[in-house]
Amino acid sequence: MAEAYIVAAVRTAGGRRGGRLAGVHPVDLGAKVLDAIVARAGVPGEAIDDVIIGCVTQAGEQSMHVGRNCVLASGLPQSVPAVTIDRQCGSSQQAIQFAAQAVMSGTMDLVIAGGTESMTRVPMGSAARFPEGSSPYAQSIKDRFGVDGFSQFGGAEMIAKKWGFTRESLDQFGLDSHLKAQAATNAGAFDGEILPIDIVTADGAAEKHVVDEGIRWDASIEGMEKVKLLVEGGVITAATSSQITDGASAVLMASEAAVKQYGLTPIARIVNLTVTAGDPIIMLEEPLFATDKALKRAGMKIGEIDLYEVNEAFAPVPMAWLKHQDADPAKLNVNGGAIALGHPLGASGTKLMTTLIHALKARGLKYGLQTMCEGGGVANVTIVEAL
Repeated sequence: MAEAYIVAAVRTAGGRRGGRLAGVHPVDLGAKVLDAIVARAGVPGEAIDDVIIGCVTQAGEQSMHVGRNCVLASGLPQSVPAVTIDRQCGSSQQAIQFAAQAVMSGTMDLVIAGGTESMTRVPMGSAARFPEGSSPYAQSIKDRFGVDGFSQFGGAEMIAKKWGFTRESLDQFGLDSHLKAQAATNAGAFDGEILPIDIVTADGAAEKHVVDEGIRWDASIEGMEKVKLLVEGGVITAATSSQITDGASAVLMASEAAVKQYGLTPIARIVNLTVTAGDPIIMLEEPLFATDKALKRAGMKIGEIDLYEVNEAFAPVPMAWLKHQDADPAKLNVNGGAIALGHPLGASGTKLMTTLIHALKARGLKYGLQTMCEGGGVANVTIVEAL
C-alpha cells in the first residue's frame, strides 16, 4: 500500500473558557489553521483534495457544516471540499486517519485533517438538547446495558477504582502535567507548532495569543489537594481532569507523488492506523486495548515507541494505560497534557499529533504513538515515524 506522509502540523495555543480566544469565532479559528498549514507546506490551495474537520459540539456557531464554513472563511478556493466528523474526543485524530486512508488508497494526494472547537462560545453539551422525556439513548440501548445513560465522569471514577489509584496519586499526576507544560513553554518547545492568533484583550489592546492559557504557573501539590472532589466518595477533581478549552489545529497529509510534485519535506510517516470499541459504561478504558491491537498490527513492542501522547481526559486514563502497557512514564506526554494544556474536544486529535511530531523531532527520536479515549467506549491509536 502507498505511504502517507505528514508534511506540516500546526495548532493554536489553548484558550481558557472565557479567556483570550473567547472573542474568536470557531470558524475563524479553523480557517486560520487551514491557511497556516497550506502556507507552511508551500502548496497551492487549489491542490488540496479534501478538508476533514473534527468538531464535537456541532451546534450554534459550530453547526451548519463547520468544516465547510472553515474553508469558506479561509484563503482556500471555494472549490476545495470539506467534511465535518464527530468521533467525540478523537474527532480530529480520526480526521488524520481518514486523510491517511485517502492518500494510502491512491484516491487523493493532499488532504488536510484538522479540528476546531470553541468551548466558550459553544458550550459542551449544548447540542444535546431534546424534548423532555426523550433521550439520545434508545430504550433498546438502555435495556441492553441495564443503565439509563452513560457518563464519562462515572467511567473515569470506575477506572481509578479498578486500577487502585488514590486521590494522592492522581493529584501528583495532575501537578506533573503542569510542571512539564511549564518547562516546555519556558524552553520554547511549543514555538514551532503554535500559530499566533491576533486577539483584542478586555482592555482593548491588540495582542497575539501564543501561550497555552491553561497552564497553572503557581501549581503545587498543596493547591491540588484543596480542589473539591467531582463526586462524593470519589477521587477525581477538576484539577485532575482536562480543561475546557478553545482552539484549533491541523496537519497536512501528502502522498509520495505530491511530495515529489511540490518539493515537500515530510516530517512524519504514518506507520499504523487503528480504531477499536469496547465497554460503553467504563468507556474511557478502551485506549489500553486499542494500543494492544495497534502494536500487534504494526509488529512492534511498546519499548520500541519513543514517545507517547495519551490524552489526559482524566488522570486515571493515561495512568491506567501506563500500567497496562508496562510503559516508561518518562516517555508519556513529555510536554504536559490536557490537564495543563487543555482539551478543545474536536481539535485535540490533530493538536496532540502536532505536539508529538515536534517533540520527536526536537529530541531526534523516531517512533511516536498517540491515543485518545472517546465517548461511547471508542479509541483511536495512530503510530507515526518522525522523519
